[in-house]
Amino acid sequence: MICLLCSSAKNTLFYSEKEHSFFKCNTCGAISRGKKSFPNPDEEKARYQEHNNDVNDIRYQKFVSPITNAVQKDFAPLNTLGLDFGAGTGPVITKVLSEKGFKLNLYDPFFIPDISVLKVAYDFIVCCEVIEHFHNPNKEFQLLKELLKPNGKLYCMTDIFSETKNFETWYYKNDPTHVIFYSEKTLQWIQKNLGFKSVSIENRLVQFTA
Repeated sequence: MICLLCSSAKNTLFYSEKEHSFFKCNTCGAISRGKKSFPNPDEEKARYQEHNNDVNDIRYQKFVSPITNAVQKDFAPLNTLGLDFGAGTGPVITKVLSEKGFKLNLYDPFFIPDISVLKVAYDFIVCCEVIEHFHNPNKEFQLLKELLKPNGKLYCMTDIFSETKNFETWYYKNDPTHVIFYSEKTLQWIQKNLGFKSVSIENRLVQFTA
């Protein structure tokens, strides 16, 4: 299997169970689900609709706070435009930041498929629990990079895999819509090969600078 991210053929079977196989790339370190078990669009949308994402839920707001706090630290609301990419059915980040005076556009391929917002330059982009769903991560990260103004910031949240985790018991792999998993090596590969100036990683929060 060719790596979803870097297209390397140096991809070897990492783990398999029942109908699901996972492959690890020896070039960029990404772990990806075998394409035979990728969900189709209808299955994917149905899975997302199961999520009970209430934007008024304080626990949900706290969960996304690494991103909302970072945006408020790095930017002032005035004359700043952000994009909530993969906003889903409950765009809680947009709600929280809007209440602080920030302006954000929203995009989601299933629920807010307004491609006009993908023709605008942004100061920052937020991408919370989204990048693990990318079926074509190289293309998606290239798009995100192109949408950012110089020195713009891309804020991502995902559960990052490391060798200290037991993949067999790792809950994150059990969601059938999670098709790619990132390690620090993978995120550094993205930074170096897709044109970002820098990347910082702190727990689940990943910040790329354009």
